[in-house]
Amino acid sequence: MAAGYAELLRTRHAARLLAGTLIGRLPNGTGPVAIVLFTRAEGGSYSLAGALAAAYGLANAVGQPLLGRAVDLYGQPRVQLPAAIVSALGMVWLALAGTGSVGVAYAAVLIAGLFTPPLEGGLRALWPSVLGGRQERVHAAYAMDAVAQEVMYTVGPLLVTLFVALWSPAAALVALNVLGVLGALSVVVSKPSRTWRSEPREAHWLGALRSRGLLALLGAFFFVGMALGSITVAGVAYADGHGGQAVYGWLMAALGLGALFGGVAYGARQWAGAPERRLRVLVGLLAVCYLPLVSTVGPVAMVLLAAVSGVFLAPSLACAFIVVDRHAPAGTVTEAFSWLVTFFGVGAAIGTAVAGPAVELGGVPAGFAVAVGAGVAAWAVLMGTQRALSGGGRTRPVAGGTGAPADVVERGSAVASAEGS
Repeated sequence: MAAGYAELLRTRHAARLLAGTLIGRLPNGTGPVAIVLFTRAEGGSYSLAGALAAAYGLANAVGQPLLGRAVDLYGQPRVQLPAAIVSALGMVWLALAGTGSVGVAYAAVLIAGLFTPPLEGGLRALWPSVLGGRQERVHAAYAMDAVAQEVMYTVGPLLVTLFVALWSPAAALVALNVLGVLGALSVVVSKPSRTWRSEPREAHWLGALRSRGLLALLGAFFFVGMALGSITVAGVAYADGHGGQAVYGWLMAALGLGALFGGVAYGARQWAGAPERRLRVLVGLLAVCYLPLVSTVGPVAMVLLAAVSGVFLAPSLACAFIVVDRHAPAGTVTEAFSWLVTFFGVGAAIGTAVAGPAVELGGVPAGFAVAVGAGVAAWAVLMGTQRALSGGGRTRPVAGGTGAPADVVERGSAVASAEGS
């Protein structure tokens, strides 16, 4: 699949848009870690550090779909870059003011989170026009996107610790957000971003959420996010009794490596049939692979199990991106992708909140059992909403970003879709 991804990246604008989006999302991907390290360096308690990180995450969850809707209405450059600058200014304010005034600290992280630009949804909205509207190439780009996302969440925290070691937690906050603005700038000055226009949309206050199929998908991925959030807490509890932070680092790295492997393998072949049906299988396998973690075996075996538990994550995300595109009402594609980010993030936050008491009441296995339960719930939502998810087929024009006539992409649920290259 590496050759297939290389071919995609040789397409004009593709590498620049992917790299710019990943760099632009660094502040978001590293925000909670950077906030915690900065707060502790300022003498703040763990409780304050966690609360500020949670406030940032909550504000981000609120802002993403709102800004996504604004992008669909007004275009990418008029929303993405101003939002990136305001978000960065919020973090710079935090770095300069410190945590001496708790109210100021909360205001700073709320601004930074609320105005985080929806670059993730924006990139997925651009792929059809950049890749000529060819389904198989767009679907391969979604798989590549899912793999790149895992790379970002693996490398991002390492960058935070590197910047902190080289400079200071405050400087790390500023540097990461400067990089974020530069990444957003690289995206919005590109021709595909400047010329992209959303489809005409029906005026409706619910926007993308009026799609029953999209609501079903969002409900499922709320629970997928909850599973991942619970694993982060259960992993800490496991590591405390089996070697400390080093073991926790290996567990999380293994989970990310498993997701990378799964994403690459998933994109290595073409897949026939409706993606909604395939997504039910992938999420079911994801839930099954969480189950062995409950055994809490020795560290070496546990690292291997963590890798296995991540294998179906990136494929599930890549398939979900296709389902979002098929079910998003006309003119709401960026907003729809942003809602997926929001539900996934809120689910992860709730998973961390639930796993803590579960570990205290039932030990480490109970913490991992939360992940199993959430994975099963995600699969159950998809199984229980098959009718809603089967009704999303329609034909829509791809918003052209090259000045050429818009291609037509078939979205019928009965049409075989190919993913990969």
